[in-house]
Amino acid sequence: MKIKSSRYATSAIGIDECPDAKLPEFAFIGRSNVGKSSLINLLCNQKGLAQVSSSPGKTRTINFFVVNEDWVLVDLPGYGYAKAAKTERERFNEFVADYLEFREGLTHVFVLIDSRLDPQRIDLEFTSWLVEKGVPFSLIFTKADKLKPAKVNANRAQFLAALSEFIDGEPATFVTSAEAKTGRLEVLRAIGEMMATEG
Repeated sequence: MKIKSSRYATSAIGIDECPDAKLPEFAFIGRSNVGKSSLINLLCNQKGLAQVSSSPGKTRTINFFVVNEDWVLVDLPGYGYAKAAKTERERFNEFVADYLEFREGLTHVFVLIDSRLDPQRIDLEFTSWLVEKGVPFSLIFTKADKLKPAKVNANRAQFLAALSEFIDGEPATFVTSAEAKTGRLEVLRAIGEMMATEG
């Protein structure tokens, strides 16, 4: 898939504020500081499209970006940030859960996992919740440039082994690095194939 255009459309703080779902939506979510904004900018080939911050939990709205005028990339708030007040965190979690469970236009969710880390409980709990709700998802292991490929593959295998306690079979996985600009074509190809299947 070639990216011809990408533009910010709107933001929402609740499912009632989301725009009409006229195009297929592909959502990206992950633990705070997993490199989500950098990956979105890489995929869309537009450096400042999504805001990159050194402060975890910066994204606190559902952000919609229209790509090629035929699909929507949805940037969801990261889970697991600690600095927001507890009630605020719960509100974010609630509206993100509503979007993931009830959004009609949602086609697929890409869950970002930090490839440098051992399996994190919060990632496993979130992916098991997606399974429970029947939400289709893939895994994207980010920041692969920080480790040797063998270690990235080992951490990926370790995560999938831990995830096997919650699901049958394995979800599709991708390995990316915004820094090294790797994995972009594979993710975009998968989105294109899913769109073709939906169509």
